[in-house]
Amino acid sequence: MKKLLSMVLCAMMALTLAGCGGSSDDSSTYTYSSELDIKNLDSSDAEDGCSFTALHAIIDGLMKPAKDGTTTYGIAKSSEVSEDGLTHTYKLRDAKWSNGDAVTANDFVYAWQRIFKKKGNYYYMFCDGIANIAGAQELSDKIDAEQDLTDDDLNSLGVKAVDDKTLEVTTTTRVSFFDELMSFPCFYPINEKFCEKQGDKYGKSADSVLANGAFTMTNWEPGSVAEFEKNDKFYAAKDVKIDKLVMKLVQEPKVAAQAFEAGETDFAIINSDLVDKYKKDESFKNISEGFLFYIQPNLENADLANLNVRKALSLAINRKDLCENVLKDGSQAASGFRSIRIINFSRRKRFP
Repeated sequence: MKKLLSMVLCAMMALTLAGCGGSSDDSSTYTYSSELDIKNLDSSDAEDGCSFTALHAIIDGLMKPAKDGTTTYGIAKSSEVSEDGLTHTYKLRDAKWSNGDAVTANDFVYAWQRIFKKKGNYYYMFCDGIANIAGAQELSDKIDAEQDLTDDDLNSLGVKAVDDKTLEVTTTTRVSFFDELMSFPCFYPINEKFCEKQGDKYGKSADSVLANGAFTMTNWEPGSVAEFEKNDKFYAAKDVKIDKLVMKLVQEPKVAAQAFEAGETDFAIINSDLVDKYKKDESFKNISEGFLFYIQPNLENADLANLNVRKALSLAINRKDLCENVLKDGSQAASGFRSIRIINFSRRKRFP
């Protein structure tokens, strides 16, 4: 029996409740508790949710999420798609980096080529089946074959700066969700001159990254705290309602909940162990997010190598009971990878 049940539980208990509420008196500061640390602020390398949260605070891409969950313009002020759907042309607004440099089309070309040059974690997002950017699959194939990429290889990527304010992207097929992809961090711009000066230090400290978004990072103490201030050079600074953002890093859910109750934070991550305690709290809300968590059999186990045994185990799991009485985080039962909705819970601070 022990052999049959030797399975790897993949992040089931990592599902969380996110809470935020009007707990602190200072409405000009928003304080966020994070279970994790920031890996780095290099969009060609960052791959975790905490780093993405920090990147979203300081960097705008061509597009960005809108309040209603759709996608709206970020650094781009307008866009056109050719009749065949293969050429995407973005016109950039007058935006600036926090050092005063203008954000240009070359910042995107440089960043996109750099992710391949650095073999970043998300270069596959550019390739066939996702963004389908011309030349990306060939670059990916060379990386997978452990071949070095030349400048000519990088220049074959289907992205070019027509001029400082015009970016042209060529795809190999029509991609109906292309604009939505452009809001993902791996497609963010990077100031070439600044990045090259920083070298390997780029994105690894508060002073080794530039911002073009709502906030600039003023302090980052790994494993402790990250602090951000409103970016007065942000093109939409008048729409930013708070002056300071604080991320308390690597906080245990129980500690985060206690800090929230004490009025020290406005957003707290809590796990399923704490759901029963807070589910009736007026600040407790449900937020749908697109994550997939699953149980992975140990295929090195001789018994579990048998397909029929794995099928039997799958049929024996009461998914509804698992979601409602074990996870207790709003997860919905799924029988495969086709669809699942993991739900986080939140309590939110409202600003005038």
